[in-house]
Amino acid sequence: MAKNRFSEGSGPSQRQLRVGEMLRRALSDVLARGDVHDPDLGRMSITVGEVRCSPDLKHATAYVLPLGGQGKDEALAALRRNKAEIRHQIVRNITLKYAPDFRFEIDETFDRMDDTRRMFADEHVRQDLDDDIGDDED
Repeated sequence: MAKNRFSEGSGPSQRQLRVGEMLRRALSDVLARGDVHDPDLGRMSITVGEVRCSPDLKHATAYVLPLGGQGKDEALAALRRNKAEIRHQIVRNITLKYAPDFRFEIDETFDRMDDTRRMFADEHVRQDLDDDIGDDED
C-alpha cells in the first residue's frame, strides 16, 4: 500500500509553514492598517497568532484573538463577514498560484499557557518536580 505523503501524522511541510507565516504577516498588516471597510472590524485590535494551511494551500485557518481577549464572538463574526474582502486585500500583497479560502478561529494558546502555569504552580506538581530534580543530583 502506498504511503500518503499528506498523512495526518507527518505534520505540515516546510512549504505549508512558509506560506502560513507569509499569510499571517499579510493578514496582520491588513488588519493593522484597517484596509477592510467595516466599522466593527476597524474598532477592534486583533492579534493573528498563527495561520495553518492545508497541504494543497487552498485553505488557510487563521487563529486570532482580540486584544485583551474581550469580544471574541464579535471579532469572529466580523472577520467571517468580511472574509472575501480580507482575501482580496491579502492577495494584493502576496504572490500565490491560488488565493486560499480563509477560516477564522479563536487562538487558545494563551489560555493553554495559563492552564500550564496553574498546573506547575500546584503544590503536588511542584513536589514531584522537586523530587525529580533531587533524584538527578544523586
